[in-house]
Amino acid sequence: MGEHSDTPARTRRDSAQVRAKAVDLVAGIIRWAGLIVVIILVARVLLTVGGANPDNGITSFVTSWSDTFAWGFKNLFTPGDAKLRVLVNYGIAAIFWLIVSSIVARLIRRLG
Repeated sequence: MGEHSDTPARTRRDSAQVRAKAVDLVAGIIRWAGLIVVIILVARVLLTVGGANPDNGITSFVTSWSDTFAWGFKNLFTPGDAKLRVLVNYGIAAIFWLIVSSIVARLIRRLG
């Protein structure tokens, strides 16, 4: 009988553990997704400042994805130098994504 009397408590405890693991998984995915976006944006800055060939497949791949993630930051500042423009605007976008993904992951962990 003792074995059956703690079954509801064990079930609640197991459910709480499963929920905690799921919350951690979702928060981790968001954190990693944000980090991948940051890496793409930083790669765009490095390729541009370094003078990478825009016709190269890697450069065009990074450019297309970074344009997607830069949103309203692409033309936030418009200095005359194209390299400086990419450095500032895409750099700010990278910082934005880093901060937002960290905050969202932290909120999910707290609310979960």
